[in-house]
Amino acid sequence: MNLHRWCFLALAAVSLAACTATPSRPSAPQTTATIATPAHDNLNATIWMQSAAEYEASVRGVYAAARRSLDAALADPSWHALPQGEFSAGFESKPVAIIVDADETFIDNSAFQARNVIDDTGYTHERWLEWVNARAARALPGAVEFARYVDSHGVTIFYVTNRDAPEEVEATVDNLRALGFPVAADASNVMLRGDARAPEREKGTRRGLIGRDYRVVMMLGDNLGDFLDGINSDVVTRQALMAPYADWWGVRWFMLPNPSYGSWHNAVLRSCAKDTHPRACLRSALRHDY
Repeated sequence: MNLHRWCFLALAAVSLAACTATPSRPSAPQTTATIATPAHDNLNATIWMQSAAEYEASVRGVYAAARRSLDAALADPSWHALPQGEFSAGFESKPVAIIVDADETFIDNSAFQARNVIDDTGYTHERWLEWVNARAARALPGAVEFARYVDSHGVTIFYVTNRDAPEEVEATVDNLRALGFPVAADASNVMLRGDARAPEREKGTRRGLIGRDYRVVMMLGDNLGDFLDGINSDVVTRQALMAPYADWWGVRWFMLPNPSYGSWHNAVLRSCAKDTHPRACLRSALRHDY
């Protein structure tokens, strides 16, 4: 029998045995090539936020620029940072404040995102509450130092966050205080979504409430809704909302990088039919003309 014919028969015998034999042990784990990619894969975004020097550099750069702007704002009574309709006349003589978001603006929730990646699951309210109540969020690099610089100049920091009141208030305040952020004794400068003083879902009423009594000179956030209302819309509408304030970025408004989650994601999904798979929708939005 020639070698080629022998190899062919041997290969056929092996293949037949593999098809008919009863496995004696579980099949091998799937390779990375066969594992389905989730609709919104957070692995790269989360590991970048946790390990990249580039992320830390970006965050520290934002705080450095904000510090310089604060110095300029304190020297200029006409300086304010609230959008049209959210500030009151006579703000020039009011005490000075800044408004900041909490999550991914001053505090780091990447460990929560990492756990979801490791467990191969998405966001659920129950998992989020478990994380909030653990009071385990860390400060972003340079955040506490920036907050203390603001506080040392007699400027009040208002934490306007879309964590939910009342169930997340106590843990949020505890976490901020433990990290060293300036929080009032009565925690009145921490305003969660559902706050009795301004219970609307969007942040505009809370910003406007602060603007009644303070000259707000700066805002920091990681999501467009930290600066403007009406952002839960499509990509084009969001860009139009932002256009009148183009010169405020990096001067009065400061955006922290957050590729992990945000309203930007749903804005893209709005461009597709409701029955479109989310990942297919995101892929269709990619620009690839070159």
